[in-house]
Amino acid sequence: MEPRLSSRIRDRYQIVLRNIAEATARTGRGPGTVKLVVVTKSQPLEVVREAIEAGASILGENYAEEAVTKISAFCETKVEWHMIGHVQSRKAEPVATYFSTLHSLDSVKLARRINQKCQEMDRMLPVLLEINVSGESSKYGFPGWDANGWSNLVADFRQISEFHHLHIHGLMTMPPIFDNTEEVRPYFQKLYKLQGFLKERIPHVDWTELSMGTSMDYMTAIEEGATFVRIGEAILGPRPL
Repeated sequence: MEPRLSSRIRDRYQIVLRNIAEATARTGRGPGTVKLVVVTKSQPLEVVREAIEAGASILGENYAEEAVTKISAFCETKVEWHMIGHVQSRKAEPVATYFSTLHSLDSVKLARRINQKCQEMDRMLPVLLEINVSGESSKYGFPGWDANGWSNLVADFRQISEFHHLHIHGLMTMPPIFDNTEEVRPYFQKLYKLQGFLKERIPHVDWTELSMGTSMDYMTAIEEGATFVRIGEAILGPRPL
């Protein structure tokens, strides 16, 4: 890879880490309480390699088949691979096989399928439940845009918590895209409030993690309680066309 581009990735990675540290400090949380997922979706192997060499320890992918190629190429590294995109039931096997965490569990049907695959491999998969906080039809996730309907989620979430090979660790969301990041803040606040609601209603489940925030709005997400931020272009640059 061109040395200049390699140094750009390292420099942008360090800038993002500093921004995360500053935003985390503003919330009163300690260092390391917000984890960075570097999103390598659609990026070539050489860019992924530079991200790892820059220090990335968690890489996020949206498509299972594309990710398997990358995971195989870097199998000797110690990075974690997180699935952050929508998963079809027929893709349950590679997700259960290759990923350290699933951020986008969006149905009981998918949970049952992945649990079955994990059982066959005798492994436990940490998962986050994806919540649609905006009501947009283009977004996946359990319906969470109306607080009056949160009670309707409890039965499904309790059922998922009983799958022996899945371990719920919290929630994830993809809010609407705005030019002004202040406009997205209420959506992050809604996920945080839902987290509190679920802690009371299903206290035996671990609701610690909130995966929210991307290159455009991760500072705001951290201020509103994010523990995972998913950042691609702010570190790796635009994805190839």
